[in-house]
Amino acid sequence: MLLFYQPDILQGIHHLNDEESRHAVKVLRLGVGKEIDLTDGQGRFYKAVITDAHQKKCAFEITETREVAAFPLHRHIAIAPTKNIDRIEWFVEKAVEFGIDRITPVICDHSERKVIKQERLHRKALSAMKQSLKAWFPKIDEAMSYKQFLAEAQADHKFIAYVDHDNTDYLSRLKQDSGSHLVLIGPEGDFSENEIALAQKSGFQKVSLGPSRLRTETAGIAAIHLLNL
Repeated sequence: MLLFYQPDILQGIHHLNDEESRHAVKVLRLGVGKEIDLTDGQGRFYKAVITDAHQKKCAFEITETREVAAFPLHRHIAIAPTKNIDRIEWFVEKAVEFGIDRITPVICDHSERKVIKQERLHRKALSAMKQSLKAWFPKIDEAMSYKQFLAEAQADHKFIAYVDHDNTDYLSRLKQDSGSHLVLIGPEGDFSENEIALAQKSGFQKVSLGPSRLRTETAGIAAIHLLNL
């Protein structure tokens, strides 16, 4: 199944945007009367029929709607961007495939990358959502400083994962079956001692993802996988 994205279907927008229209009409050569599958990224799949095969504004008529229940817990990963942008983009792509509700890039003391383009991560997430046939599109935040993140962070269960081989408080044991879960993942050089202390003062519990020392993006994937189990 090839999935198209239109987030404003419930607002009466029954046409694809420029990029999706061009792909449907010019690349796939879909014409009037052809059936397509869509999602609004808010928990609904749609079947529709093309009524105007315009390559800049492909119109459709909804014929069927199917709702998909939200995951029982809210999954939020806050992660320091990697120096190599490909690695954090890979994380976003795979996290969406697993299933995630929110991603926040956080700039830490040891972060080598201080700037990240939100729109680029948004495109990666959108492509992964469509490819993996998800009905829910995650929120992708703009990058923010560590202190700003701690000041704004809200969740029922807040965890900070960092390298501590003596820590046996595993996320797999501490995660709950419902409620909002937030896991904070540090940069390649890990969190500074001050950052760990600040997080714990802000209500974050230290947590282990397992006995291995993981790369930043691998740690992020491990965390989202454990939350999805």
